[in-house]
Amino acid sequence: MALHIVQVSSSSSMSIHQQFRTLSKILSLSSHPYRLRSLSSNCKMSTETESSSPLTHSITLPTQLAEPVQIVAAPGISDSQFRTAINSSLFKQWLKNLQTETGILANNAMSLKRVLLQGVDMFGERVGFLKFKADIVDKGTGKKVPGIVFARGPAVAILILLESEGETYTVLTEQVRVPVGRHILELPAGMLDDDKGDFVGTAAREVEEETGIQLNLEDMIDLTAFLEPSTGCRVFPSPGGCDEEISLFLYRGHVDKEIIMQLQGKETGLRDHGELIKVRVVLYKNLWRMTADSKVLTAIALYEMAMREGLLLQSKT
Repeated sequence: MALHIVQVSSSSSMSIHQQFRTLSKILSLSSHPYRLRSLSSNCKMSTETESSSPLTHSITLPTQLAEPVQIVAAPGISDSQFRTAINSSLFKQWLKNLQTETGILANNAMSLKRVLLQGVDMFGERVGFLKFKADIVDKGTGKKVPGIVFARGPAVAILILLESEGETYTVLTEQVRVPVGRHILELPAGMLDDDKGDFVGTAAREVEEETGIQLNLEDMIDLTAFLEPSTGCRVFPSPGGCDEEISLFLYRGHVDKEIIMQLQGKETGLRDHGELIKVRVVLYKNLWRMTADSKVLTAIALYEMAMREGLLLQSKT
C-alpha cells in the first residue's frame, strides 16, 4: 500500500472543513481498509470482517416446538469448528439433559432462547471442550438464569484399595493441574472418549495408563450406582459452571508389600500427550486429609456409607 502524506496547515488560510475534505480525499485514494465516517470524537472505525454476518444455526426442541433456538458463533469461531461443535456428542448431550424428566426445560417453566458458542478445543479429530453461553429465561419472572457453560462431558474415576500386611493402601496420581496452578493428588481418572458410554472399560484403561495396574473389569464396583436414580447415578463436581459428570468405581485387592513399594513414585501417563504423572500410595486411613480433590473425598463418602449400609459385604476383598 502506497503511503500518502499530507501536511495540514494550522493557519486560518485553510478552514477545518477544507482540511477534513483534503484528508478524506487522501484516504479515499489509498487502499486502506478503514473509512472515516464522522468528525465526532466517538466515531467507530469498521472493517469488512465486522460487517459480515455471524454463523448461525436454528434448532427446534421437542419441549418448546413454537420457540426455535438460535445457535450463534462468536467472532473467531470458524465454520468448521461451528458445525463440528453443534454436531458433537458434548453439545447434543447438554441439550438432552435440559429435556430429561428432571431437566430445567421439562415442566415448561423456562425456555432456551439462544446459545452463543464462544470456544472449541479439539482433541485430535474429536471435540474435547466447548465453551458457550446459554440464554435461558424463567417464564415466571422474565429473567435470565446464569448460563455460562464449560462442557467436557462424562468422566470416570476409581478408588483403588490394596490390602497388604494388615494395612489398606490407596493408589493416587500426582498431576500438574494448570487451572489451579498446583500439583494435585487425585484418583486415577479420565474422560470418556466415545459415545458408547463404556464407563467400566474407560476406568480400567485409565488406571492402567496412569498407574500401570491392570484391573479385571468384573472386580470393579460402581459406587455411584448406589445413588438414587433421580440423581442420574453420577456426581457433579462443579455444576455451577461445568457439565462434567463422574462415575466413581471401587477396586479392592490383596498385594505383597513389594508391590506397594514398586508403585510409590512410579512415573506413568501418556508422556507424548503431556501427561506427567507420578503414582503415590498412601494409607487409606489418612486419605481424607491428603488431598482436596473432590473425586477422592466423594469416593470416600460413598465407600464409607455403602459399607455402613452393608452394600459391599458380598464384594471381593
